[in-house]
Amino acid sequence: MAITERNSMPGILVAGCGKLGGAIADLLKDSAQVYGLRRNPSRVPEGILPIGADLNRPESLKDMLPANLDSVIYCLTPSSYDEQGYRDAYVNGLLNLLEALGNQKLKRLFFISSTSVYAQDDDSLVDETSPASPARVTGQQILAGEQTALDSGHPATVVRFSGIYGPSRRRFLEEVIEGRMNPEKPAPFSNRIHEEDAAAVVAYLSGLALAGKPLDNCYVASDCEPVRLDDVVAWVRQQVPCAEPVAEARKGGRAGSKRCNNQRLLQTGFRFRYPDFRAGYREMIDKSPAWNE
Repeated sequence: MAITERNSMPGILVAGCGKLGGAIADLLKDSAQVYGLRRNPSRVPEGILPIGADLNRPESLKDMLPANLDSVIYCLTPSSYDEQGYRDAYVNGLLNLLEALGNQKLKRLFFISSTSVYAQDDDSLVDETSPASPARVTGQQILAGEQTALDSGHPATVVRFSGIYGPSRRRFLEEVIEGRMNPEKPAPFSNRIHEEDAAAVVAYLSGLALAGKPLDNCYVASDCEPVRLDDVVAWVRQQVPCAEPVAEARKGGRAGSKRCNNQRLLQTGFRFRYPDFRAGYREMIDKSPAWNE
């Protein structure tokens, strides 16, 4: 049976209540009635009403969604990192959710996307108006998901995140410290956002939407300092003892070379807790006993 009762707070569904979605839900739970949808509802964070469903099994959504939702935050991660996995996560799952919502009219649908939709590899500055023509099929499926959201009939906003890092995403720091990262100079430009800021961006934009404030249909969510990968590695090596690079150390980036411009996001009034990589990685290093011996 569909959930029909709730208090006077706005209703928000986080579809894909995993690592990022769960953090977003946690920020919103004090000001809204938040529902977290994922295949394993026992892993939905405390204080969030869990909904157990699989967005790629439409029958599992039947009568499971709350009525009269104000907004939906669509935040899925592919179950496999190939074309079909991305198609299921970013397009098919969203289509199934939109079908299950029926005639509900949302104030805002947020679609969590990625700056991987940009194929630029010439150090150029990219923003929401830049061409998005991903060369990889995975990026093409993300872009198709964006269009599905924008064509949904609901007011929609796409949030394109650059590389998310933080205490639960330590892979890059570990690679540098263990000598598995040794980029050649000049290395490609890289872009990133701390996981706390990533969750805060969506929570902030959600608050604007619920308050009736105008939103654009797309925001680039990346911190304030695009930086060449070799400069980041050199800085880390100055902060903490690192192993000598191994022979098979990674030499370059994985996402072309572009500089993400976050000015549209900043113009909404959002402010970063971690405006550059130094602020985020410095705190991570300081809080890790293993890296401070």
